[in-house]
Amino acid sequence: MRTPLFFCSILLLAVCTAASGSAADSSPRKNVLLLVSDDCRAGMGSYGGAGITPNLDKLASTGRRFERAYCQYALCNPSRTSFLTGLRPDVTGVTDNAKEFRRVIPDMVTLPQMFRNGGYSVARIGKLYHYGVPKEIGTNGLDDPASWEKVWNPRGRDCDDEDKIFSILASPNSKTTVQKGAGNYGGTLSWLAAEGSDEEQTDGKIAAQAKEFLQQKHDKPFFLAVGFFRPHTPYVSPKSYFEHYPKDKIELAQEPVGNRESKPKAALSNTPKAHYGMDEDMQRTAKQAYLASMTFMDAQFGLVLAELEKQGLDKNTIVVFISDHGYNLGEHGLWQKRSLYEDSARVPLIIRDPGMKAPGQPTGRTAELIDLYPTLADLCGLKPDRRIQGTSLRPVLEQPDREWNRAAFTQVVFGNKKDSAATGRSVRTERYRYTEWNEGTLGVELYDHLNDPKEFLNLAQDAAHATVLQELQTLLHKGHN
Repeated sequence: MRTPLFFCSILLLAVCTAASGSAADSSPRKNVLLLVSDDCRAGMGSYGGAGITPNLDKLASTGRRFERAYCQYALCNPSRTSFLTGLRPDVTGVTDNAKEFRRVIPDMVTLPQMFRNGGYSVARIGKLYHYGVPKEIGTNGLDDPASWEKVWNPRGRDCDDEDKIFSILASPNSKTTVQKGAGNYGGTLSWLAAEGSDEEQTDGKIAAQAKEFLQQKHDKPFFLAVGFFRPHTPYVSPKSYFEHYPKDKIELAQEPVGNRESKPKAALSNTPKAHYGMDEDMQRTAKQAYLASMTFMDAQFGLVLAELEKQGLDKNTIVVFISDHGYNLGEHGLWQKRSLYEDSARVPLIIRDPGMKAPGQPTGRTAELIDLYPTLADLCGLKPDRRIQGTSLRPVLEQPDREWNRAAFTQVVFGNKKDSAATGRSVRTERYRYTEWNEGTLGVELYDHLNDPKEFLNLAQDAAHATVLQELQTLLHKGHN
C-alpha cells in the first residue's frame, strides 16, 4: 500500500526534476556589442589591407568575416536608417542626409528598440543614426530617442582644431588647391596630423566611455552600440598614425586608359572631374590621411575589445563590426562614397558569436546590412518588427560555405529634381554586378567579378552575356531576393 509519504516523495522528485531541467535549459542571455565605423571601406588587413587594422583583424580571426557584404544606400543617413530599421531606402523614404525616418514610419520598432523592449539595457555612444560631420559632433544629430535608454555624445579636440585642418579645394574651371581652415570639412578631402594624444580625440573619448560602460555591473543583458566618427573626412588623427604610411610608399589606384570614358556619365556623378583634378602628390596626401585615420579608429576599437575581454564579457557577448558604406580612394577616378562600384557599395561585416563553429573561417556568401537586424534577433531569441526586409545570417554563421542563393541591392540618387535626377540601382550576386541608371535610359553596366574584380570591362552589350544580363535585370526589377 502506497503511503502519503510515498506520494510526497514522488511530488518532491517531480518538482526537483522540473527545477533542475529549467536550470539546465536556461542560460544567461547574450549581450551585444555593435561597433560602427564611419565611411570605412573593406580595406582591413583581413580584407587585403595588410597592417592597417590589427585589432579588427583579430576579431575576424575569431569570428566570421563576410567577404561580400553590401550597404543598401551608399550615403550615411540612408544607410544607417536602413540597417537600424531593417528596411530598404524605398520603404524608409530616406535618401538624403536630412530626412528622419519616423516622419514616414512613426511606429517602426528599430533594432536597438527591439532589444529595449526585450528587457535589455540599451545604450549608444557616438554616431549611430546620422550626424553631420564634423559640425554635429557632440550633439544628438538625427538620433532616435525611442531607440535608447542611455546616450553619450563625446566631443574631442578634433572639433576645436578645425582651423588647423587642410582641405583640397577643387573647381571645375580652375586649378585644384590646398587651403588651411577652409571651413567645409565634411564633404571635402580634408585632414590633420594632430598634436596631442588619442584620448583627446572624439573617437578616443568614445572608446573611454565604452570602456566605462563595460566596467559597470549590469543586472540585465546589454545592447551597446558604439559609433566611431573616423575615418570620415576630415581625416583627423594624432600625427603618429600618419607615420605608419610614408607618402612615397602610398600606392594609387590604377586603371586602363579610357576606363572612365567607357562608363555611364551618371555613374561618375560623385566625382565628375577625375580625382577632383588632384595631381598624384595630392592623391597620396589624401590617401595617407585616410589610412592614418582608419588605423587610429582601429586602435580605439581595440581598447573596447580589450576591455570586453578583461571583464570576461567576451564569453557571452556577440560582437559585430560594420561600416555604414564603403569608400572610394581613386578607383575609376572616384573619391569618397555614393557610387555603385564595389569599393563604395561593399562594406566590412564581421560577426563573432561565442561558441560559433569554425571561428576565423570567412564566408563568400552575399549579405546585406539590413540582414543585421534579423540576425541579431535570431541569435538572441527576440521578435523583430514584422515589417523588416532582411534575412537572418545565422545559417551562414553556423556553416560559412553552405549554399546561399541570395543577392544584395544598393542604390543612390544624384540631383533633387525629377526631370534631372539620376537614380542608380544595382544588384550584386557572388559573381556579377548589374546596374541601371534611370531604368537604363542613362546607362546599363554589367561586370563579371570572377574575371574583372575591379569592374573595368562593361559586359552589358556583350551578346555572350545576354542571358546573364536578362536574369539580373529581372532580379533587380523585382527589388528583393
